[in-house]
Amino acid sequence: EVHLVESGGGLVQAGGSLRLSCAASGVTSDLIGWFRQAPGKKREGISCISTSHGGTYYPDSVKGRFTISRDKAKNTVYLQMNNLKAEDPAVYYCATDAPWGYGCYDFVHRGDYGSWGQGTQVTVSS
Repeated sequence: EVHLVESGGGLVQAGGSLRLSCAASGVTSDLIGWFRQAPGKKREGISCISTSHGGTYYPDSVKGRFTISRDKAKNTVYLQMNNLKAEDPAVYYCATDAPWGYGCYDFVHRGDYGSWGQGTQVTVSS
């Protein structure tokens, strides 16, 4: 059984940084990543990493500001978020179990995740 637990969210000033963590267990899928959802908005995929070859993908909205990484020994995936902006506040979720055959581009843009955690809130003050 897949179990994902996010942590690291909080309140940060615009321009500041946060690092989110996702403690993962039972994951067999190659792809793992993050999506976010703000009140009244659609779910938005924001990062993906392939656990087999380390390839990553980001949409334009976060490219250059967010970095996903993985510590295999700790079974933990991180999302380093820099230069946070007014449009970034949301609940951030770690996700995996995308359909077979997906690459990271599909993971981010199609948003078909079979498993995700409880989320962690990120708030940005101006």
